[in-house]
Amino acid sequence: MKKFAVAGIAALLVAAVAAPAQAVTYGTPTIGLSASYLSGAVGAVGDPVVNVTVGQSGADASALTVSATASSRASVAGTGDVSVTGAGAVRQLAVAARGRGYTNLTVKVTGLGGKSATKTLYYAASATVQNPAEARYLTGSADASAAVDVGGGYVVVADDESNVLRLYDRSRSGAPVRTWDFSSQLGVTKEVDIEGATRIGDTIYWTGSLGNNKDGEYKAPRNTVFTTTVSGSGTGTQLAYGRSYKKLREDLVAWDVANGNRYGFAAGTAAGEAPKQIDGFNVEGLEFAPGSTTTAYLGFRAPLAPAVPGGKALIVPVTNFDKVLASGAKAVFGAGIELDLGGLAVRDIRKNAAGQYLILAGSWAADDNSDPYALYQWDGVAGHAPVKRADLPTTDPGGWEAIVDVPDLTAAGARVQLITDSGSADLYGDGTEAKDLTHPEWKKARAAWFTLG
Repeated sequence: MKKFAVAGIAALLVAAVAAPAQAVTYGTPTIGLSASYLSGAVGAVGDPVVNVTVGQSGADASALTVSATASSRASVAGTGDVSVTGAGAVRQLAVAARGRGYTNLTVKVTGLGGKSATKTLYYAASATVQNPAEARYLTGSADASAAVDVGGGYVVVADDESNVLRLYDRSRSGAPVRTWDFSSQLGVTKEVDIEGATRIGDTIYWTGSLGNNKDGEYKAPRNTVFTTTVSGSGTGTQLAYGRSYKKLREDLVAWDVANGNRYGFAAGTAAGEAPKQIDGFNVEGLEFAPGSTTTAYLGFRAPLAPAVPGGKALIVPVTNFDKVLASGAKAVFGAGIELDLGGLAVRDIRKNAAGQYLILAGSWAADDNSDPYALYQWDGVAGHAPVKRADLPTTDPGGWEAIVDVPDLTAAGARVQLITDSGSADLYGDGTEAKDLTHPEWKKARAAWFTLG
């Protein structure tokens, strides 16, 4: 019996060795992109990347190869300008722009068994800017109009073409990590035209421009101020709707009329009057007075005071701003504050915990991308003159629009981060304004750091 058993086992072993190995069947590879549209900039540091997710049945994902080739304009980005890093199922694809414009990139995964799959990445590159190492690009919107630091290296940015608030990482280029749209709570379907914001404790105050639209038409949503409540910080930031007030424009006009029409608010808000003219009506800055949580400063882009060339920038104090938002009380105003900003107007105003103010000064005009911009330091006291701290570059696309926060202005090498409204800029050289671009991923505002002199 033992002889037969041994012989049987031997025969089975010989048969097993002689049998051919069963061939492995590999499926068709799969490939997915975290975004089909990507924007970069020539010379940029830390441009956004695309995650490429790959797989193949019967194969370990780490055995797959991912590559990209230029399939249209290599002058914008060629095959050698694309890098793919990482291993496993998710890789990171980055593009170093060669030139301004648009191009399509074919992203390919090559699997085992000679099988492959492709996806198209639609890429757009804007031109290089001054000091590109200090620039970051906030994608998803081009019309940044106000910004509030929420801690942990993050900022909430408003858009004057929608009512969406977006949370961004201040140090990185890319899409928002969270968004909020309070249109339904505000009872509006059109944009509030958010232009100014400031934070007191866990409350952020936001204001619309209060002016007519560009065609001189009154649009009620623009006559809105509202609050949101902040909880958390950094990536954990959350916003909740608070309250709103929709009569501040009328209160301002009535106050100016009662005081002899010094600032021409009634004329500036009349039908047919565009807001962005020297005698127009347009609010763009909001901050609280020194040591106060009740008196807010409204900074005007227009009018200048008085409304003649070389006039002064205008700030109007609202002495019961807390009650205006908390209970709907009619606004009460202090005397107008007129500041010499070299013929420029207020585009944003922000203070730090030490009561040091920075004013972002720019033109009152509508198309002002090439007009002067400057930063002025101020102590917030009426009758005290502001001091220029920096001139800002004006050759880059977009107008400087928002101050993220204010550093210690007495420190050597103090740095401040500003954000542009790039909505009217031709980012990619085809004559299309950024606000009209079809794909949100190609819309972007620029954040940049500046060292104060």
